Amino acid sequence: MSFFYNIFINLLIFGMKVFSWFNDKTKKGVEGRKESLQRVKSAFNESDEVIWMHAASLGEYEQGLPVLEQLKKEFPACKILVTFFSPSGYENVIKKKHIADVICYLPFDRKKDVKDFVSAFSVKLFFTVKYDFWYNLLSELKKKGAKIYVISALFYERQAFFTTYGKWFVKQLNDTVEWFFHQNQHSYVLAKSIGLINSSVTGDTRFDRVKQLRERNNHVDFITDFIAGEKAVIFGSSWHAEEKIAEMLIAKNNEIKLIIAPHDLKRVHHLKQVFPESILYSEIKDVQMLKNSDAQILIVDSIGLLSKLYSYADIAIVGGGFHDAGLHNILEAATFGIPVIFGNHYKKNPEADDLIQANGGKSFETENVATQFVLSLIANEEILKEMSVNAANFVTEKPNSTELILRKIISS
Repeated sequence: MSFFYNIFINLLIFGMKVFSWFNDKTKKGVEGRKESLQRVKSAFNESDEVIWMHAASLGEYEQGLPVLEQLKKEFPACKILVTFFSPSGYENVIKKKHIADVICYLPFDRKKDVKDFVSAFSVKLFFTVKYDFWYNLLSELKKKGAKIYVISALFYERQAFFTTYGKWFVKQLNDTVEWFFHQNQHSYVLAKSIGLINSSVTGDTRFDRVKQLRERNNHVDFITDFIAGEKAVIFGSSWHAEEKIAEMLIAKNNEIKLIIAPHDLKRVHHLKQVFPESILYSEIKDVQMLKNSDAQILIVDSIGLLSKLYSYADIAIVGGGFHDAGLHNILEAATFGIPVIFGNHYKKNPEADDLIQANGGKSFETENVATQFVLSLIANEEILKEMSVNAANFVTEKPNSTELILRKIISS
């Protein structure tokens, strides 16, 4: 099976290189990997002890960050490496303040590439987040004596491990991974059913992360003045479907205020065409400008504000769930105690089902039905308040996953 896996890796690399001719995002990933080895060689020497976190993309990075931060406190002499598979994760994080000594793309999982990369430093411990497994990498790390963990692990029935040919993959994980820290009981039971017994349920580390958001300064200039005491609905990481809801809300209610933060700033021009009377956040000069305007819609054309903006809203509509792009982070909204509305395409987001069950969020098949529910929430203060409290409690009551994980890692 190892032979076929390596063929697959080479086909994957070939496919990505061809696709990079037509896709800028893929091209960034292919080109960026050419710099990875040199980056670690420039920052580390072979004797440096390194704590290494791998995250497929931005969401996994946010999940792993609470653990990485605590490990850095526990082992201050260690250097920090963060690798990404996806450009969307790498490009978002590299521009921000972070604790890593090196951030780079994970090399393609060819034996020689991985061996050269891992040999550039000494890995004290390695952890990957959720389910991004690269078997040549895990094997090489094990040979080097690194302790390997999977945090916020999430197993589900459609993975290769549960197929007739999946035994090789399971053996690779059993031979290399020290411990699996599962997000939920379902994942834990599935892993146990195929023989991955070194595991425990510690919960989702994203809850630790979003709890921290409440404690920081969430002030954003001009937002209170824009809302001006009205009910505020925020559209977080919106796509076309969520923006259609915004159109219908405005047509039915001329008092509410809408804040739209699109998933891609390239959509700002389109949004301005759809909502010509809207205000761009970057164009607000002073409070008087807002007082002189009767605009109901504020378009956020700046990066990095969304998680703070949720603290101002009464209701959140989170993007990605009305199609297969993938539901964006609903926990950043729920932590501030606001009902969270989203589409019904969220198979890889078990927290969405849990939030619905807690009556802190709702999922809808169509934009029209979602709009009607939001209007009913705005009209019924009692139900709005109940859902808001439920959303906040949903986050608050989750265990401190980071503490449970750290306790196990340090005692190992």
